[in-house]
Amino acid sequence: MKAITLLGSTGSIGTQTLDIVAQHPDQFRTVGLAAGRNVEMLAAQIRQFRPSIAAICDVDKLSELKEAIADLDPQPILLAGEEGIVEVARYGDAESVVTGIVGCAGLLPTIAAIEAGKDIALANKETLIAGGPVVLPLVEKHGIKLLPADSEHSAIFQCLQGVPDRGLRRILLTASGGSFRDLPVEKLANVTVADALKHPNWTMGRKITIDSATLMNKGLEVIEAHYLFGLDYDRIDIVIHPQSIIHSLIELQDTSVLAQLGWADMRLPLLYAMSYPDRIYTDWKQLDLVEIGSLTFKAPDHDKYPCMQLAYSAGRAGGSMPAVLNAANEQAVALFLEEKIRFLDIPRCIELVCDRHASNNCSSPSLADIVAADRWARQEVLTASEDLSRDDRLISLR
Repeated sequence: MKAITLLGSTGSIGTQTLDIVAQHPDQFRTVGLAAGRNVEMLAAQIRQFRPSIAAICDVDKLSELKEAIADLDPQPILLAGEEGIVEVARYGDAESVVTGIVGCAGLLPTIAAIEAGKDIALANKETLIAGGPVVLPLVEKHGIKLLPADSEHSAIFQCLQGVPDRGLRRILLTASGGSFRDLPVEKLANVTVADALKHPNWTMGRKITIDSATLMNKGLEVIEAHYLFGLDYDRIDIVIHPQSIIHSLIELQDTSVLAQLGWADMRLPLLYAMSYPDRIYTDWKQLDLVEIGSLTFKAPDHDKYPCMQLAYSAGRAGGSMPAVLNAANEQAVALFLEEKIRFLDIPRCIELVCDRHASNNCSSPSLADIVAADRWARQEVLTASEDLSRDDRLISLR
């Protein structure tokens, strides 16, 4: 039985991870749980899975959490705040930590888990995108496994099993195309938050659903693939695959292409990262190619998806630029979800902030440099959004 800790337990990744644990009680034991602010759900999870330690990031919610599970015996250790999340990440005998915290907030807890010698089931792509220059040396130093738990990188990882060193020639990341895949570019100016959250294939959290609509999620995955698999950016491509059945492909040196297929179900890559190197039997619906009928592909539209090229540019720039890109995107998406900027303002804000950072890009950033760049970029997006709003008002007055 494998002991696991789960960071981000009340989010989409977290609930699907716990669904796996509930279905396989003979395979997994829960050591720790950490969540943001959903007391009711976290309390229910503590009751069901009986972790030794739990934390809630919102400090003001700690007393409510304590009250919600006051009758439990034995009581878990209960903590709060970012420090509490970090302590859960490093705590006890957990062999593997599933990182489902959204955004750059997952970076410090992931580093703590690595330094405690725990394998990482990485569902938080921002950890590598922002912190790759710091995280990868720590992975090597502590000899832990960094196992991708998102669908695309899990697909690549699975295809690479048995491939010899230097056998990999190219990576092809598949993208659904998101909520506006079939919408003409000229109509994007008027789309709403509700429109953007209607993903055609996947059930995901709000932030990643918007990233899918802008295709920034795929741009970020290009950077993550660069760090995980060591290919330069010219050898990592994106292809639109509307059915979301092929989760990614690899091309080998002899031009053979391998692909991993499955229904659009995040539990599959999560299970593989949790159980690696074993394969665990499930009763989930089996893939039926006849039912699917056809699989189609097309090149991404660069006019529709400017975020994709912003990500390639940030990745090639390296240093602290990917951290700035990631933070700028997180802040811009948050503003869009709050209806403070328009959909097309997301790439505009990101580009403005990345351009402002270019002259200060740190080529070999420390953790402190990455944290500072992240904080700076978020504030710069707020400034950029105000500039865009002011420009729009001036245009409307002319």
